[in-house]
Amino acid sequence: MSTSNVPLISVVDDDRSIVEAIVSLLESVGYAAAGFVSAQEFLNSPHLRRSACLIPDVRMPGIGRLELRRHLAAENIHTPIIFITANGGLEVSADALSGGAVACLHKPFAQESLLGALRSALAERGGPTGDENPG
Repeated sequence: MSTSNVPLISVVDDDRSIVEAIVSLLESVGYAAAGFVSAQEFLNSPHLRRSACLIPDVRMPGIGRLELRRHLAAENIHTPIIFITANGGLEVSADALSGGAVACLHKPFAQESLLGALRSALAERGGPTGDENPG
């Protein structure tokens, strides 16, 4: 897979160590990844329109999940979303999924759970899923 076909995945979490861990995982399996410690930082970035998938935390200071979705909708951006959360039960998951998220993963989650959700999100989007890269 050429570099131009590598999906860019954006990770947003106010815990920098979580961002770094997920970005590292994604890069280790062949994705391009960018990390942000706030939704505002992501919204102000050049990655906003280039991201093939967005992986934000459910609860963040400042712009939360609902406002983030409103911003994306207002910009006519339909990037698949995989929410991650450390707190919240079935109600949070149901809300995220009913709002159009591909998945809602509870921390700590297995790497394969995230990668499986990511493959589903990218397949739904109709772009390269990363499966084209054997390494």
